[in-house]
Amino acid sequence: MRIRIVGTGVMGRGIAQWAATAGHTVELADARPESVGEAVAFVRSMLDRAVEKGRTTAEDAATIVDRLIPLSSPAEPGDVDLVVEAVREDIETKAALFGELEKALPATTVFATNTSSLPITQIGATLGDPSRLAGLHFFNPVPLMKIVEVIPGAATRPEIVDTLTTLVRDTGHRAVVVSDTPGFLINHAGRGLVTEALALLEEKVAEPAVLDRIARDVLGLKMGPFELMDLTGLDVTATVIESIWTGFRYADRLRASYLTPNRVAAGLHGRKTGRGWFDHGTGAGPLTEPEITGDATRPVWAERAVRDALPEAHWQESAESLVLVATWGTTVAAAVAEQGLPADRTFGVDPLSLDTGRRVLAVTPAADPVAARDAAAVLASGGKKVSIVRDTAGSVAQRLLSSIVSVAAAIAEQGIASPADIDLGVTTGLGYPVGPLAWGERVGADRLLALQRALHASTGDPRYRPTRWVTERAQLGLPLTEAGTSPADV
Repeated sequence: MRIRIVGTGVMGRGIAQWAATAGHTVELADARPESVGEAVAFVRSMLDRAVEKGRTTAEDAATIVDRLIPLSSPAEPGDVDLVVEAVREDIETKAALFGELEKALPATTVFATNTSSLPITQIGATLGDPSRLAGLHFFNPVPLMKIVEVIPGAATRPEIVDTLTTLVRDTGHRAVVVSDTPGFLINHAGRGLVTEALALLEEKVAEPAVLDRIARDVLGLKMGPFELMDLTGLDVTATVIESIWTGFRYADRLRASYLTPNRVAAGLHGRKTGRGWFDHGTGAGPLTEPEITGDATRPVWAERAVRDALPEAHWQESAESLVLVATWGTTVAAAVAEQGLPADRTFGVDPLSLDTGRRVLAVTPAADPVAARDAAAVLASGGKKVSIVRDTAGSVAQRLLSSIVSVAAAIAEQGIASPADIDLGVTTGLGYPVGPLAWGERVGADRLLALQRALHASTGDPRYRPTRWVTERAQLGLPLTEAGTSPADV
């Protein structure tokens, strides 16, 4: 296939390396001609590095570079099968480019835009033939991020979707087909973690470092939400959150936070500015955890599920005993009120954390600080780490997990992507240990629905309203990972 890539910045260069490595002839063009030579030199340097590491041979690297053909103009006439546009995120700029390409290239040439946020249908509407355009959204760095979103616009011909999907899969990357909606699939699905983490911070449940530790050690994520925002850039994160929230007409589940725009206004953009949620400047040391100093021998009373996870604890029901309650979508304060428990000695423990290397202790405003330190020491027995958080409905890990699954379930019930593509896109594009729908299935639809209902009832916040997807599958006994029967199947 002969592919023309217009726009040879970071994304265009990556796409060029991807396509040439797969054996395609790749034309390179840019409004700034010198950028084309820089792109070829960049690809050559990446391949030289691959040769040094033994990932390819010098002969193969040279062959790949030979497939790169510099052009003097983006709209140079020629027999091209596919154009991939990777210019700046501005609809007028993209429309003007495609207008020139329509005049210069055959009607059979397929057009693809690498936009990460602009509606494909709106870009297509500026073309004389909108049926020839689709979205082909790559992720940086393209050769390593082996996932591509294929996004048809309202007028895109179905065979173009098939062509692009086959092209992506034939290169060894994974393709997911996504409806033309705000954030498409992967950026949209990623809001489940980030928006809920920001909500927890707004409520002063815990500091960013504590929330990140719980996300990593309890949920198994590679990066916590705040270190991820610092890596991506808070300016980028704030824009994506706002655009998806407004794009879905201010859906409660996607509600934006005031915290990110404030930090962006202060110039705290993350790693690229030296400071975001964390200090990345010269001399900034690693974050340390506070030492656990309480009495691990203090007697404890708890329900059976907690006892089984703490075999080292000294179990005794007395006037001095600590009381540990495993909350599921509810608060420790509610348990104190409903069960008549001692407010100063009762603490929450997240059941999701019991079998992990980090246990999460929830403290109410009525807690005795000495008793809280002792409870932390009890949970630390056996060499476990302990994070102490403010009492909130569902604690931290439950709220993060529920949000991750809920956003994915909403994507599924709106038909934005298939359940399989949702899980594939999230695991490949976001690096989650398991797809969100498969994750919810591990928890169990019934138990997940109980969590969501409890969060909704405890907070009164429509953000936590159970999704139809989870509710129906719990009621019908269907897996969260399957679409089930639709009217179109009948």
